[in-house]
Amino acid sequence: MTVDATPASRTARSGLVIGVLSLSGILVALLQTLVVPVLPAFAVDLGVPPTSASWLVTVTLLTGAVGTPLIGKLADMFGKRAMMLVCLGLMVTGSVVAAVGSGFATAVVGRGLQGFAMALMPIGISMMREVLPPARLGSGVALMSATIGIGSVLGMPLAGVLHEHLGWQSLFWVPAAFAVVMAALLPFVVPESTTRAAGRFDYLGATLLTSALSAMLLAISKGGTWGWGSLPTVGLAVAGAIGLAVWIPLELKVSHPLVDLRTSVRRPVLVSNLCALLLGFAMFLSSYASTQELQVPTTTGHGLGLSAAAAGLVMLPGGVVMIFLAPVSAAMIRVWGAGVTLAVGAGAISLGFAERGVLGSSVLTVGISAFIVSIGVAFALAAMPVLITTAVPLDQTASANSVNSLVRAVGTSAASAVGAAVIAASAVMVGAAAVPSPIGLDRLFWLGAAVSAVALIVVVCVPIRHRPTASPADTTSAGHDPARVS
Repeated sequence: MTVDATPASRTARSGLVIGVLSLSGILVALLQTLVVPVLPAFAVDLGVPPTSASWLVTVTLLTGAVGTPLIGKLADMFGKRAMMLVCLGLMVTGSVVAAVGSGFATAVVGRGLQGFAMALMPIGISMMREVLPPARLGSGVALMSATIGIGSVLGMPLAGVLHEHLGWQSLFWVPAAFAVVMAALLPFVVPESTTRAAGRFDYLGATLLTSALSAMLLAISKGGTWGWGSLPTVGLAVAGAIGLAVWIPLELKVSHPLVDLRTSVRRPVLVSNLCALLLGFAMFLSSYASTQELQVPTTTGHGLGLSAAAAGLVMLPGGVVMIFLAPVSAAMIRVWGAGVTLAVGAGAISLGFAERGVLGSSVLTVGISAFIVSIGVAFALAAMPVLITTAVPLDQTASANSVNSLVRAVGTSAASAVGAAVIAASAVMVGAAAVPSPIGLDRLFWLGAAVSAVALIVVVCVPIRHRPTASPADTTSAGHDPARVS
């Protein structure tokens, strides 16, 4: 891509790059949310029990979490745009397999292949450091992170409409069409990254990490169904822990590790990853607890009685505000630093949960809670990648951001398991159905407030020096990089 001659054309080109890369957030969010609201309908359509239908969510989580650090490393080695196209190709292939196949097995295989698209976000964010001018990095990351919110909120009502009018296959065709459009735009708008990580791919480290993560995530996501004390759950958890215990010293010994653990303990990276774990837990818990509460039947005496579509509309303002806060997040990062912005985000998330805990249950209080949490999420998701991107070498940005995405996925998985366990432990029976009780919902909101407060304490107690969105060295080298859109 040639360097544009005028400031106006450079700004326009940068805007196009940010816009195309930001499509990743919408696509990833749609993949995460389109299937969830209609899982009971999938069970009927495909003729399987509801517990089996949950594999349509679990398998995407597994392939996304396990595949993201591997693809991130490959992106640093062989090109970020190239690996984004590979992810999109796998995602489209999975969508076609699921939509054309007539059975549950092909749907699970298709959803598994779709999961590799989860790597698009961290790779796209890392690519912005290399192809955007430093002044545009904060705004680009903020907008890309904000698209997750709007995609997540739109996914819930869209799922019901598509399933009702076009059938379950449409839930695979629509994201496939979206991915095809993005794949067509990428080569023409976004230049390929030119920085390459040296060395060979760490096959042994990749195998160990894949095995350990798969075991641990399966234990977390399926422990509630299998029983937390059951042999499969305990066995997988132990196997995962042993696998990580072997993997960590191996990564410290090899010359070109899959994940540079020494870089991971740098203060900005460590804080960002700890907050990704904690706030990933809180982010999912907000969506889970809010939608559960909004849909409790009124026949219980404490329910709000909304449909899934109506609950999605209550959550919609939170997704929309994330888009409008993108320039605000970027300005905060530029003026006060990503650490302060992350602290503000964690504090807002905790405040949002506490608002519902203090004021009690109503459509208004739940909606306000979700709205305030979304404000905090907008700041946090914008700040964490900037902390990482400006703290690691240029040839490790995709790998480091991928690890952050993986840690956030672990937090999300844990929140799903904990949320389901708390709801199940305190459920009340209405006829033959078990529904969430007020005390169980209260516990979830206060738990979210506490976890977010811990994230705030982490940021405050581990101060991070305010750094510009690109180091001087990176800015200088980038100025001579013909691939950078400047």
